[in-house]
Order: sequence, then structure tokens, then C-alpha cells
Amino acid sequence: MPFEAGVLELCERALQVFESLGCIVEHVRPDWPMEEVWKNWLVLRSWRIAAWLKDSYADPIKRRQLKPEALWEIERGLKLTATQVTDALNARSAWHARMQDFMQTYEFVLLPSAQMFPFDAAVHWPREVAGVSMDTYHRWMEVAIPITMCGSPSLNVPAGFNPQGLPTGLQIVGRLRDEWGCLQLADAYDQATRWVERHPSHLLGFCAESTSPPTLPLSSRLSMEAAIGPMGLEH
Repeated sequence: MPFEAGVLELCERALQVFESLGCIVEHVRPDWPMEEVWKNWLVLRSWRIAAWLKDSYADPIKRRQLKPEALWEIERGLKLTATQVTDALNARSAWHARMQDFMQTYEFVLLPSAQMFPFDAAVHWPREVAGVSMDTYHRWMEVAIPITMCGSPSLNVPAGFNPQGLPTGLQIVGRLRDEWGCLQLADAYDQATRWVERHPSHLLGFCAESTSPPTLPLSSRLSMEAAIGPMGLEH
């Protein structure tokens, strides 16, 4: 999976903060074909969008108001068979089960929130990332799809800024129904980094008041997928 230069380096640097909190950070990845996760997500997305927008698509006047990406999704979705949708649903369930098994060992999973830094609003969508052409309008967001498909709770925290001042972040993924654990770990990370105080938003109000960091078990184990999978950081 391609990443814009600088994204992975900032994410790797952020891992040191988790180690300073007492976490054990390991670079590992689930044994699973991630390209299949992406393909099954495409099926389910098109199926749902087609069901949602089929009436607008059937109306010639409203159809002209739909953007090309919506038309692409609808037309793909309308061609899907019940077998294809069922296969994708079953594959999602299998991936969900694999991730729950994986997280019996690792309390949390960390991975990049995005494959690239924020881009100009005039860009419709990125046609390539790090020289790799994107074959769909949402392929540049692929790093988020495995977590969407496994159903585990997750949230985003800042990982840092590139020399141009553009931000990137990390996804903190917890065990099934452990939203509270994700919030605790994110709060501990926030207390350690103070990113919001160091880089306050120009759009939102900022409050300097802070609360005491939560108690975090020092035995908490994190996983960071390595190498080239859609869930990991290259190292």
C-alpha cells in the first residue's frame, strides 16, 4: 500500500510515546489477504449505495444531478447478484472473527489514519499516491477499510505535522465493544503529547483546561502491522 513521504515516519515516531506510557509495541500483522478485504468492501459499499440512491438514478432529472462517483457506485451495485453480496457478507464475518482472534493477544492495534497528508480542496480526489495510480475514487483511503470491515471500535489521534504544517494521525483500534479502552489510551496519549495545546485549531474554540490522565495498565500490548499490508507501517 502506498503512503505519501513523511506519513509513516511520523506514525513511527508516535509509537515511541506509547512505549513511554508503558506499552509494549510490536510490529505485527494478521495473517489475512488484505486485498480481499478491500474487494469485499467495494461490493458492500456499491450494494448499499445502489439501494439508497436507486430511485434518484431511475429519475432522469435527478440522475443528471448525481456526481460520476455516485453513478459508478449505483451502476455497480445494481449489477450485483445475491450470491455476490452474500459472499461479501460472509467474507466480512470471517475477517471480523480473524481480527477478534488476533486481538486476544494484542489489546490494541495502531495504524495510520491516512495514506497521505491533506490535499488542496480544488483536487477532486487524488489520482495517485506516492506515484501509484488509484484505481477507484476512494482507493487513497484504503488504510481505513480493514477497521471498517472488522467492526472494532477505533478513534483517531494526531501523529504530527510535516514540514509544510500538514497533519497526519494514528488509528487506535480496540477489542470488540471496548470503546472505553480506546478513549483511555487516547487520553493518556493526549496527556503525553499535548498536540491540541501545541497546535490549537484555528476553526474551533480551544480550552487549556485539562484533566488527570487515566490509569493505564502498564501491561497493555499494542500491535503495529509491518511491511506492505493495508493496516501497517513500513519499517
